[in-house]
Amino acid sequence: MLAARSHEAQKDHASFLQPAIEEMLSATGKKLHQFDAVAVTGGPGSYTGIRVGLASAKGICFALNKPLIIINTLAVIAHAAKASLGVEELEKDAVFYPMIDARRMEVFAGTYNYELLATSPPGPIILNQAFLDQLNCHSKVIFCGDGVLKIQQFTLPKNYTISSAQHSVNHMIALADKEYLANNFADLAYSEPIYVKEFYQANAPKASTTAN
Repeated sequence: MLAARSHEAQKDHASFLQPAIEEMLSATGKKLHQFDAVAVTGGPGSYTGIRVGLASAKGICFALNKPLIIINTLAVIAHAAKASLGVEELEKDAVFYPMIDARRMEVFAGTYNYELLATSPPGPIILNQAFLDQLNCHSKVIFCGDGVLKIQQFTLPKNYTISSAQHSVNHMIALADKEYLANNFADLAYSEPIYVKEFYQANAPKASTTAN
């Protein structure tokens, strides 16, 4: 990693991203055309952040004829959890269950195996004891991501554990490099954000509500 910039205010993503890219290029003396590809997390997560990030990545790729790599945010979280574990703690049949806080008792979640391959499609989940009971998983289950704060109030079986690992751009880089070497590139024209749930504009009349 040559440079990084971060910004936590979701509503300011659009005004932050382009100046941040320009600043990092200036600081490193690099030009956009020198890079081999552009990687971006496509979601799930903040609707605004996903749209801004993906639109900017696609614009750069289109203008410079560079390949686009889209990484699922849940995969990045699972990778961070796996990387935080020691060799003695890793089990080949472990199930990683990354969760992103989606307000109230809902999370965006999915499951990944030891090789960090998705074993279920990402989707919205309401966290309650019934959800945990129906998992009925005999393998080690590792919950991770900011959504796990909501799951701590429930009774977990002994083989279920919670990881406090924080994901970063470094974890995305590892996954993006793997996708690049496999020539697994997204279609610039048809790739879309990974929302996993319909987006509703707050306080908008029902008649004008649209789904993405």
